[in-house]
Amino acid sequence: MKRDVSLWQFAGFSLTALFGTLLHFLYDWTCGNIVAALFSGVNESTWEHMKLLFFPLFLFALVQSRFFKDSRSFWCVKLVGTLTALTLIPVLFYTYNGMFGKSPDWINITIFFISAAIAFLFEGHLLKREGIPCQYPALAFLILCLIGVLFVIFTFSPPKIPLFQDPLTGVYGIQ
Repeated sequence: MKRDVSLWQFAGFSLTALFGTLLHFLYDWTCGNIVAALFSGVNESTWEHMKLLFFPLFLFALVQSRFFKDSRSFWCVKLVGTLTALTLIPVLFYTYNGMFGKSPDWINITIFFISAAIAFLFEGHLLKREGIPCQYPALAFLILCLIGVLFVIFTFSPPKIPLFQDPLTGVYGIQ
């Protein structure tokens, strides 16, 4: 399993789907634990759903990177895949809601899985052809870390825009 890209990407999608789903409930399961809030969804905002996808993607990339050490483009590929997934969630969500009004929960769940699947398929394609030109893999990794920090900061101090607002309660960030 050292470098079978398809197997790695399938495992990544499966684990991301599983852990993203678990993270959706973790904050409530821990009775509002602050540590859980750092990585799990604290409300039903689009931003918090993006966070549910980011952290499993990033943690899997950390594990996977140990087996792709010789790939100079690895972190650039992961950055592109992560940005693709994080962009797809609000694009698909707001497009669907704009066309049909409020989306049922099963549509929101499907959007999460579609976003993850497209990210892993796209990354797999790039990894198989040895990625994309990547002069600064450390910068790509740093940008991913910064995105993680922003997810934590905006959980506690979100901007007052619809992306961060819980559509059920009207609350921004952690209550």
